[in-house]
Amino acid sequence: MTNTYRYLPDTKQDQEEMLKFLNISSVEELFEDIPSEIRLKGELDIPNADSEPVLLKKMSQLAARNKNANDYPTFLGAGTYDHYIPSVVDHMISRSEFYTAYTPYQPEISQGELQAIFEFQTMVCELTGMDAANSSMYDGFTSLAEAASLAVASAKKRSKVLVSNGVHPESRAVLQTVARGQEYTVEEVSLSSDVTDLDQLKAQIAEDTAAVIVQYPNFFGSVEDLAEIKQIAEEKGALLIVSSNPLALALLQSPGKLGADIVIGDMQPLGIPMSFGGPHCGYFAVKQKFIRKIPGRIVGQTQDEKGKRGFVLTLQAREQHIRRDKASSNICSNQALNALASSICMTALGKQGIREMAMQNIEKADYMAKVLQRKGFIVMNKSAFFNEFVVELPRPVKEVNSKLLEAGFIGGYDLGIDYGYENQMLIAVTEQRSKEEIDQFAVALEAVVNG
Repeated sequence: MTNTYRYLPDTKQDQEEMLKFLNISSVEELFEDIPSEIRLKGELDIPNADSEPVLLKKMSQLAARNKNANDYPTFLGAGTYDHYIPSVVDHMISRSEFYTAYTPYQPEISQGELQAIFEFQTMVCELTGMDAANSSMYDGFTSLAEAASLAVASAKKRSKVLVSNGVHPESRAVLQTVARGQEYTVEEVSLSSDVTDLDQLKAQIAEDTAAVIVQYPNFFGSVEDLAEIKQIAEEKGALLIVSSNPLALALLQSPGKLGADIVIGDMQPLGIPMSFGGPHCGYFAVKQKFIRKIPGRIVGQTQDEKGKRGFVLTLQAREQHIRRDKASSNICSNQALNALASSICMTALGKQGIREMAMQNIEKADYMAKVLQRKGFIVMNKSAFFNEFVVELPRPVKEVNSKLLEAGFIGGYDLGIDYGYENQMLIAVTEQRSKEEIDQFAVALEAVVNG
């Protein structure tokens, strides 16, 4: 019997054969052990199935309703950014030996994949100023939570983590969820204007604080004073965890040189498309003393018996390889393909290219801020910022963004959603935005708020 829906192999014939094997007469009989009061009565209220050609047309029509960065200039960031991706990235990661590769359990036949991951780790260490990095994690949000768990596990009788309110709201949400399971406490440190309130941090930090977590640049694009925060943490014996945009590190002083113990973040700005929010690729870098507690896996460089350079998986601190009670994490995979995309992007751009790209983010965001200030808008950032800043509007951001979309622009992020900052918009300006687009957006924004 042929199947109308080729991705659903459970045909009537299949059902009859399974029922016969089980020696029962109906599917209903199969579920008779489930109490009737908790079983579904009647059919689910869902549309009838479509054929594949009809379904493809419907899905294409729905997809076409999306307004994306290919259609309109976007000034929306807040964790996912529109950056230049060299064309070689997609070409390389589409090669079958990378595209279909999974966990390199057998190093003797996985040297290419292992080398690619090793190069990724090396580049992450160069950007962050740290001693070792793992082979990537799911995204920056889970990386942050894993860093906090590592800090708590490494400290004796310390079960509290302080996290700045300037850290991405979704990172803080994931942290709270993980902390509940790991049974440690998370306290948030308030802001002073657009950066962490250091006086508040001094008041909250105590002998039971395992780590202080800040973002660099923070959610508002502003650059935190890591050296001062490190000093505050160190005085109480707490670790400093820094969540950082890797592109910004091409120009900012590396967190490692400013005293960070663990540096994590998301590689999306380097070679990974926005894709409506995912997938991403988290990085995780540490000082040497934490190398045996780093979650996930690390690729190491070695030599075979003939002295030839080779690569292997090493120092795996996950429960698949060591006793569960000794494992630092249950992270069982990594984002090898996306990590490779970031590695290719960084290689294609080169050190100077990444610096130039980062500089354009700073200069274009600064230009936009000054243009808006000349038009009477109030920029809320008091500290230096990277490629994002906050502007105050006289009307609700949701309303403004709707009008901006009609004018052909994707507006910024509404800070009323997570922070309760009514009528404040977080605007992102990357190297992708031209001077013409920036000027046109400023004119459109002025027209919308005054219209």
